[in-house]
Amino acid sequence: MTTATVSSKGQITIPANVRQDLSVNTGDRVEFVQIKPGQYLFVAANRSVTELKGMFGKAHKTVSIEDMGRAIAGRGAAAR
Repeated sequence: MTTATVSSKGQITIPANVRQDLSVNTGDRVEFVQIKPGQYLFVAANRSVTELKGMFGKAHKTVSIEDMGRAIAGRGAAAR
């Protein structure tokens, strides 16, 4: 298992072997995707979003584009 230590500024140094496996270089972005409470997936943001397909399994509910639009509009209105 590879580990890293969190600094007093909340920063970590990604171990060399992890950077190599993820093809992460200086200046690249990474993402922390919450899988469930207390558990995150560390993902290099230098890859295509299509690589995320299937990561979370099948959707439990199908949502139409229209439903998505209504939900976005509702959240936008509530944020004002």
